[in-house]
Amino acid sequence: MASRVRAILLILVTALSVMLAGSCSASPGRAATVSVTDLLGRDVAVPISVRRVVAIGPGALRLVVYAGDVSQVVGIEQFDANDPTGRPYMLANPALAELPIIGQGGPNNAPDPERILTVAPDVIFSTYATESSVADELQAKTGIPVVVVSYGPQGYGVTPIFDEVVYDSLRLIGDITGQAEKAQAAIGFIQQAREDLEARTAGIPEADKPSVYVGGLGARGTHGIESTQARYALLDAIHARNVVDETGASGSVMIDREVLLAWDPDVIFIDRMGLAAVAEDFAKNATFYASLSAFRDGKVYGQLPYNNYNTDIDTAMADAYYLGKVLNPAAFADIEPEEKADEIYQALVGRPVYDQMTAVYGGFGALTLASP
Repeated sequence: MASRVRAILLILVTALSVMLAGSCSASPGRAATVSVTDLLGRDVAVPISVRRVVAIGPGALRLVVYAGDVSQVVGIEQFDANDPTGRPYMLANPALAELPIIGQGGPNNAPDPERILTVAPDVIFSTYATESSVADELQAKTGIPVVVVSYGPQGYGVTPIFDEVVYDSLRLIGDITGQAEKAQAAIGFIQQAREDLEARTAGIPEADKPSVYVGGLGARGTHGIESTQARYALLDAIHARNVVDETGASGSVMIDREVLLAWDPDVIFIDRMGLAAVAEDFAKNATFYASLSAFRDGKVYGQLPYNNYNTDIDTAMADAYYLGKVLNPAAFADIEPEEKADEIYQALVGRPVYDQMTAVYGGFGALTLASP
């Protein structure tokens, strides 16, 4: 009887070993690995048990905060450490700024393999690599698996709030870091917000929609009222009537002032990152602004800036609710934008930081620009 039991156990153990061998591998002295497919379609062998990670490139650390375990992050880029202002993922997790520096970071600076090696991560998450060869080269130099994540293949100036590529990136980060449940919660929260915005605004007749323009949007730097976006994700999410869509363009657009006067939108929003430039221009060209109905009627409002080392999806979502409240108050009667912003920040970065954002930029609300 005992020998029969031992035989059955041996069969079970052998079967389990075969199953594991099909999905992971290990060699003497090395941790077992599992193969994952990153956002460039690369097959990457990562440790089954990941305890230490770094994130490099625009927005990579943000995605790790949304979907992974912040305590696993062992180093950050100088670009993130220099100034956390306006980055909710840094404001909500100030200890990140105290971590060792693993490279300069920024959109135009290549990774620093030597500095990455000093913190010995198990995995490198990267948005820097846009080609397989770049990721492969860094992986070869460090001997550390490089997993490419992404905000999507959007053109410059397109805001990736609700993008399947973002969801895939969050899911991949969660699976690798052992935080699949957290990642799925973040994905579900974003998707639910998209559905909620859709349900509130999809049925509003076109004739009942005020025309709207958003100025002061960042485009490779800070700009004034002429800087805007066509097919603007925040306005698309609430089915708003964006006057810039008449151009047939998509993404960042610089609008001629005469065109803006011809459009004469009912409501104007100014991104607070560009507000100083708009205010300076207002002081010099008050007549131009007085020719716009929105300025004469007091229908000019500020939105929080969200374009900060790629898109702060949380702030962009909060802005979408605020824009919806201004443009369609009945559809958003139950929404208090400040409270909604903190609900979003709590869900995605782990802490309500609306007050910290507004302490720097000012919050939601009407804007008053006065002549000197």
